[in-house]
Amino acid sequence: MRLRPLAENIMSATQKFLLDENIRIEVKKFLDSKGFSSAYASKGIVNGRLAALSREKKCVLLTRDKDFINRSLFPPKQFFGIVVFRIHPPLADKLIASLEKLLTEVREFKGKLFVVREEGFEVKD
Repeated sequence: MRLRPLAENIMSATQKFLLDENIRIEVKKFLDSKGFSSAYASKGIVNGRLAALSREKKCVLLTRDKDFINRSLFPPKQFFGIVVFRIHPPLADKLIASLEKLLTEVREFKGKLFVVREEGFEVKD
């Protein structure tokens, strides 16, 4: 049995990701290698502007900033998806393994908040 590439198994490889500056470059390289579109936001961008940019560009936001877990400040329904990594220490291999698991199990990010830990993830609307 031949496995298809990750991006084909899960969702359209046209899914776009906006990465906060606190996301390791290895995560971007992983996404790019799987056929996803990914880009970093400008360094020093404030959370409000980062959130607005992810909505404008219709991207799933990847961050390690726990402020984005606050659903009053950042209502998931207003986003194309928010992924907050809560992995300590944020080693590249741990982030990538957790992201790969998320991408394998999730087909739709829009309107949802994903809190990702080493042992798995939880979804909040």
